[in-house]
Amino acid sequence: MCFPRLMGRGAGVRRALRLDCFSMDTDYLIYIACSILCFVPALVLHEVAHGFAAYKLGDPTAKRAGRLSLNPIKHIDPFGTVILPLMLMLLNWPIFGYAKPVPYNPTYFKDPRKGDFIVGLAGPCANLAMAAVAALAAHALYGAAPGLIGNDAFAYFYLMFLPMFALINLYLMFFNLLPIPPLDGSSIFALVIPRKHLGKYYEIQRYAFPIFMIAVVVIPYVFNVNPFSWYLDATAGNLANLMFPFRIS
Repeated sequence: MCFPRLMGRGAGVRRALRLDCFSMDTDYLIYIACSILCFVPALVLHEVAHGFAAYKLGDPTAKRAGRLSLNPIKHIDPFGTVILPLMLMLLNWPIFGYAKPVPYNPTYFKDPRKGDFIVGLAGPCANLAMAAVAALAAHALYGAAPGLIGNDAFAYFYLMFLPMFALINLYLMFFNLLPIPPLDGSSIFALVIPRKHLGKYYEIQRYAFPIFMIAVVVIPYVFNVNPFSWYLDATAGNLANLMFPFRIS
């Protein structure tokens, strides 16, 4: 496993970080640990943002269900939070997954269609904010990196954890922004679907999720083509490179 190289700013930094590969055994274990430390907060805060947005719009459902908690146990879905990310990591595909969907009731909203749209965008916005925090930390430490990179802990944090944290959050953001039920991006439909058909739309959302996740896994495996990976590389990967002071994807 090799860390992403710093590119684009300062030959001194690039020279200091030229030897960016650690021992494979140690590196792999730390890679697994970093993946967990990045992935769980990304999922938890994504779901909490949905619930918090609904709560601020007048819906107490998520709060009553205990889903505004930052405790990961409250949000873990065995397949979406554990099995799917590990499987994608082993296949060397972009890592994404899902937690237990936060319950909300749009009938509490003054404007159900607008409220549904806001709640849908809250999760991806939380992921974008977390990616931005990682990028800001990378920029803040960039000048000091050449002098600190000899410290293994700093090297792992700066060259593995920060890029991974940003990428995972951006993968989750762009994946969820796809306008396909039941992903967050499909909330755009709530703005255009006539009010009388909203009930049918929510019913479709409820049953679309298992079908969609099967398609995500089966299509790349059967046809040896992964359009989701292409999409995430083109969106999340390129945005991550723009946000960081060095290329990470």
